[in-house]
Amino acid sequence: MSPKESSKSRALFLAGHPALDFLNTRMRVNEDLVDILQIDEDVLIWLRQAGFSAPTISAGTLLACARRLRESIRSVVEKRKAGKQGDPSILNSFLAASQKYQLLVWNKPSILTIDTVRRQDTAESILAPVAEAAADLLTTADFKLVKRCEDESCVLWFLDRTKSHHRRWCSMEICGNRHKVAAYRERRHRRAARA
Repeated sequence: MSPKESSKSRALFLAGHPALDFLNTRMRVNEDLVDILQIDEDVLIWLRQAGFSAPTISAGTLLACARRLRESIRSVVEKRKAGKQGDPSILNSFLAASQKYQLLVWNKPSILTIDTVRRQDTAESILAPVAEAAADLLTTADFKLVKRCEDESCVLWFLDRTKSHHRRWCSMEICGNRHKVAAYRERRHRRAARA
């Protein structure tokens, strides 16, 4: 899967699950940890790119809340992956902020649908869908398939949905090719040293 990007965002959508894509908003670029969430608008852009509804204006504390939620999800995912118990209290506070209701909508005379309307008046309620995605991941995913990229310098996570379940890299374009080139150079160097 190729990364989705906008001119305003460098977000990568390659994890196969929105909660892991949210974790991946903090990534390593040229050996430096980079957070693509720098202002409230970055969070809103990411929410829209991820397919979540987002208001046109933020609650003013959106960035701080997004980073707090992200690091809480990271902690719980890492604990779950290690087979340990984590602290879901921060994640639960975002889940509690999710106030939604359903509306019956008549789009055409013969087509009736149910739309879900979410309260979006606080930063926590704006981010509640991300918390719901994380709760879904933590409770329903096979954690043998939730993996961290095997490149030692990479911090990205993904859900291995390949048929063989042998995916090793966040992306072949990002880390896989770098590993292949390094392995090729090492083999070539060993051959030259033997000659």
